[in-house]
Amino acid sequence: MALKPLDIFKYLPKTNCKECGYPTCLAFAMQIAIGKADLSQCPYVSEEAKQQLASESAPPIKTITVGNKEKINLGGETVLYRHEKTFYNPPGIGVLITEDMEDAEIENEIKNIVEFKYERVGVVMKGEFIGIQDKGKGRFIELVNKCYQTGKNLILISDNVQNLQQSLDLCKDVKPIIFPNDTKDEILKLVKEFSLPVVVKGENLDELAQKVDKIKNYGIEEIILYPENKNIKEIFKNIVLIRRAAILRRIKNFGFPVLTIPAFLTDNYLEEGIYAGIFIAKYGSIILLSKIRGEILFPLLIERLNIFTDPQRPMTTPEGIYEIGKVNENSPVFVTTNFSLTYFIVSSEIENSKIPAYLLIQDTEGLSVLTAWAADKFNAETIANLVKKTKIGEKVKKKVLIIPGVVAQIYGELEEELPDWKIILGPREASHIPTFLKSVEL
Repeated sequence: MALKPLDIFKYLPKTNCKECGYPTCLAFAMQIAIGKADLSQCPYVSEEAKQQLASESAPPIKTITVGNKEKINLGGETVLYRHEKTFYNPPGIGVLITEDMEDAEIENEIKNIVEFKYERVGVVMKGEFIGIQDKGKGRFIELVNKCYQTGKNLILISDNVQNLQQSLDLCKDVKPIIFPNDTKDEILKLVKEFSLPVVVKGENLDELAQKVDKIKNYGIEEIILYPENKNIKEIFKNIVLIRRAAILRRIKNFGFPVLTIPAFLTDNYLEEGIYAGIFIAKYGSIILLSKIRGEILFPLLIERLNIFTDPQRPMTTPEGIYEIGKVNENSPVFVTTNFSLTYFIVSSEIENSKIPAYLLIQDTEGLSVLTAWAADKFNAETIANLVKKTKIGEKVKKKVLIIPGVVAQIYGELEEELPDWKIILGPREASHIPTFLKSVEL
């Protein structure tokens, strides 16, 4: 939970020395509270105060980082509802591989979790986890090695200490999650030796809390909770209670990420997808499916993207020149703002026109065209500066610049700012770009 300025102020020396760059200690505390300053900027704050402040300001849900090639942060949340602040760490989605599956099925699921990727508003969406379940068939090490080669994050589900030891010799660099049925001493020693996260499961919250105490006594702090139940209603209730206990009541034994396995709840993969959607919204940190299918994975990834996109920070595209199609010196130049949705809609419609063009993206702090214009962040002066800064004029011969039709007000001013360019007023709607390009004389 974020600390208030007065909570931070009590740890400061209160000398108002200004060496931190702010006029008073209270002003400095206010900047720390909103994330624009760091306590280390104060040369006089004590180490004890730093430690105490770090402890009090730590997220109520512990952040656990796993993986190597595809590192992912689990937990780290500070609120119950996204609109209160934001959600930080999207849940990992993965597939469950078991020893008793047929070889062809195993190969297919591994292939799908690796190859199924989607891009939306510049974000590549994919699954991140493979869980491998030991069924005593003697294939566990082989499967771990096969899954390790994918670079995905691994969850080793086994009570066999020897199998786990051999697996860690293969894959310890990806920091796999250990998921035993019983947290016996031999496994906890292995977990501690390799500094790995361990899953604790319990049928009810009392059992979970007691097991967490036992594991903490071993000096293990990276814990993932697994509320076990065959009933979706009970699991959902327990997951919500865990989050509320951690956020509202600061019960530390529940302040950890949560693993969910819809694959254990139903044999119907469509129903499983519905359960997975519930856990993405409330409050799973890892979701394991029995099958990776596009019709299930894609909507889950979209749901995750929507929920874990900061509502206070628009998605943006980097400022610069973008080439749409096989451009040449006669290609026209479009200009728009760096709001990601605007960029992808405009670039898509230019591509649909089959007429190659340059697309200039101006940094407007993620604002759309009209909003940026109203805020005076997208005007004749800023566009002219962008044209000069990017040196787009050196790439084209005709120097034709097409501006969005909704900002016709800046047309005359832009002609004055860029006298050597031909300014053309584009359509008001991006969907009209293909028709516009075929009809306008460039």
